[in-house]
Amino acid sequence: MRHSFALSLAALTAATVALAQPSAKPDNAATVNGETIPLADVDAVLKHTLPLTPLTAAQRRQMRIEVLSDMVDDLLVRQFLRKNGPKVDPAEIDAQLKAFAGKLQTEGKSLAEWLKETGQTESQVRESWTAAMQLTGYVKLNTTEEQLKAYYAANKDYFDRVEVKVRHIVLRVNKNAPATERAAAKEKLEALRAEIAAAKVDFAAAAKKHSHCPSAPTGGDIGYIARKGGLVDEAFSKAAFALKPGELSGVVETDFGLHILQVTDRKPGTPSTYDKSATDVLDSYTDDFRAELIAKLRKQGQIQITVP
Repeated sequence: MRHSFALSLAALTAATVALAQPSAKPDNAATVNGETIPLADVDAVLKHTLPLTPLTAAQRRQMRIEVLSDMVDDLLVRQFLRKNGPKVDPAEIDAQLKAFAGKLQTEGKSLAEWLKETGQTESQVRESWTAAMQLTGYVKLNTTEEQLKAYYAANKDYFDRVEVKVRHIVLRVNKNAPATERAAAKEKLEALRAEIAAAKVDFAAAAKKHSHCPSAPTGGDIGYIARKGGLVDEAFSKAAFALKPGELSGVVETDFGLHILQVTDRKPGTPSTYDKSATDVLDSYTDDFRAELIAKLRKQGQIQITVP
C-alpha cells in the first residue's frame, strides 16, 4: 500500500496529466513541464524488474506506467530543487562515489558492474545523489527544531518501533470511480461494521466473504505493521495505530479502496528519545516532506504521458 513508490495508472492519469495517443515508436515516455523522459530510460529500469514469464502488451505497458510514475516524481523534485535547493559541491559527490566504489571493491565488484546491474549510468547516479543532498539541505534550512520535535511526538510509535497486528476488509474502488459507487461501497462496509460490532458476524468470516484483498482467506489478517515506512498506506497505518486491540475502525479511504480495520495485538517496541532519534527524525520528516511536495507539484505541473 503506502510507499510502494510505483503508483497506479489512475495516479498518472489524474486531472493534471494529459494522456496522449502514443505514436508507433515514440522516443519519449513523458514530458514534465517541458522536460522529456526518454522511453529508453524507462525500459532500462524495467529491464531489471521484468518477471521471467512473458508479458502481454497491456501488462508491459502497465509496468512501464508504474516505473514511469516514479521517474515523473523524481523529475518533479529535481526541477523544484534546481530552483529552490541549496548548491551541492560536485567534489562532495566525487568523494561519495569514490567511497562507494571502494565499498564495492571489498565485495568483489566494480562500480561499472554495479551500474550495469542496476541499469544506471554514472551521470544518473550523480544526479540522484545530488538531488538527495539538496532535498535534505532544503529541509534543514526550512524546518525548525520545534517542528522536528513536534513531528517526533506525533510519530513516537514509529520511533519507538511499536508494531500492531491488523486485519481488514477492503472493497476495491478506483479513486476516480463515480461518487455513487464509492457511496455504495461505504454503505456496505458500514453495515458490515455494525454487524461485527454487534457480534452478529465474526470479523474473520466477514473478511473471507467480502474482502477484495489476498488476505481474505486468512480472515483479512495482514500481520504486524509499523507506523511508517512499510507497504501500507499512511491513512491505513494512522487509523490502525489509533486503535486498541479488539477495537474496530470506521471506514478508512486509501488509494486501494475502502477499508474497515481491527487491531488484534500490539507490540510496545523500545522507548526512544528525540535526542537519540534526531537523525531518524530528520530522515523520516524529509521522506514525508518529499511525498507532500510531489503531490503539490503534480497538481501544479504540466505532465503528458506518451508511453506506448
